Amino acid sequence: MAVKSEEIATLIELFNESEWDELHVAFEGVQLFLSTDPNARLCSGGAAVTAAPAPAISVQPVAVQAPVARPATKPATPAPAQDAGIPAHWVPVKAPNLGTFYRAPKPGAAPFVEIGQAVEATAEICLLEVMKLFTAVQAGVKGTVRRVCAEDAEMVEHGQVLFYIEP
Repeated sequence: MAVKSEEIATLIELFNESEWDELHVAFEGVQLFLSTDPNARLCSGGAAVTAAPAPAISVQPVAVQAPVARPATKPATPAPAQDAGIPAHWVPVKAPNLGTFYRAPKPGAAPFVEIGQAVEATAEICLLEVMKLFTAVQAGVKGTVRRVCAEDAEMVEHGQVLFYIEP
């Protein structure tokens, strides 16, 4: 099965919307390297995006323009309108990128966390999947899980609140 240009465009769009600094993907004879660093290169010294010949498409090098500056992480504040009844001191854990939300590491397994469970800041609390690329989401704050805001296997957007943790 050949890689479609739409799939590559989707990966580039997802990268631009994410908080990732670099992405390197190799599949179906295509290597894709994206970076927010305009001076970044593949180890071989290739262009920012390279592709091997594929029967269905011909991928040309694409320059990915990095944003001038990445905004610093903002202090977590709950969204007032849709999250009425959430105490002000609860910290929202937001999706770092869009993708499919998974509460457990695999189907049928126990969830990473349950409501009422104590977590460390570095604890993995869910997975987000985009095109078979999984991102582990960490709690970001030490505390107790108080609310799960997304359903398992639900598509979530960048910045959507996934959990609330009481520090």
